[in-house]
Amino acid sequence: MAVRRFLLDFEKPLVDLEEQIDQIRQLARDSEVDVSQQLLQLETLAARRRQDIFGSLTPAQKIQVARHPHRPSCLDYIQVISEKWIELHGDRCGSDDQALVGGLGQLGEQPVMFLGHQKGRDTKENVARNFGMASPGGYRKALRLMRHADRFNLPVICFIDTPGAYAGLKAEELGQGEAIAVNLREMFGLRVPVIATVIGEGGSGGALGIGVADRLMMFEHSVYTVASPEACASILWRDAAKASTAAEALKITARDLSQLGIVDRILPEPSGGNHWAPLQAAETLRLALLEELEALFSLEPELLLEQRYAKYRAIGRVLEDSAEHAIDAIKA
Repeated sequence: MAVRRFLLDFEKPLVDLEEQIDQIRQLARDSEVDVSQQLLQLETLAARRRQDIFGSLTPAQKIQVARHPHRPSCLDYIQVISEKWIELHGDRCGSDDQALVGGLGQLGEQPVMFLGHQKGRDTKENVARNFGMASPGGYRKALRLMRHADRFNLPVICFIDTPGAYAGLKAEELGQGEAIAVNLREMFGLRVPVIATVIGEGGSGGALGIGVADRLMMFEHSVYTVASPEACASILWRDAAKASTAAEALKITARDLSQLGIVDRILPEPSGGNHWAPLQAAETLRLALLEELEALFSLEPELLLEQRYAKYRAIGRVLEDSAEHAIDAIKA
């Protein structure tokens, strides 16, 4: 029996087609009837509908795609694009956070340091990974590995996929804000190329803790935001049901952030999102990383540091028309 894909609400028009395709495949297995033509027609129709749906997603729908339980994770990508992978553990202060992983890998012929948020596939794994919300120990582990990479001249490759840093009482007691702030400061001083890619959900300071990079890339249906739309709606309108309105106002999509000069490169996704064709998505990521690394290796460390600093100093310019529009939207 075929395994049914997990479908999002706006993918429901594909349900009937998926069922018909499954039935025809079952018929082909149980009999000698040639159904290849009918199967091809239905698969072509399903692919066309999927392309139409995913070509016009709203910001709120993109969030659903970014949070899809089958979307490829940090370790999924590393295992496909890296010929070698050795995970390194611990912050050397008694913690080894499972929500933020890192280690040595190889991209093409180039040894690199991989870092990334890691979510789980099911409830048990998500609890173990704290749903991708890193603790202070996770960010201190990341900093230890980035310093290691800097010492041995290894590029740092970061994969961002978190709803935000863990905000529990224990995290605050252990200095969550300080841990993230130190990472921001220290990443500006790394003398090796740093590339960050938002592979799913980039939430607030939890994303920034490994997000200060020479190149920031985003997958087409990923999101990158200062606060989740649900939290933003609760703060502004005291109504989480207005999350879709908040998603529009926050400018969280790759296209919006590219226009604002925050994102340097948008990576196209397969029709239906990365969870429909994870190997194709991994190849897109691998080629983009190799291309960006080649460009960054041509720069002297001093110029690399200068351009990285200038990149982030340029973020946050206020345009009067945009500011007035945002204020009007909040008042409404």
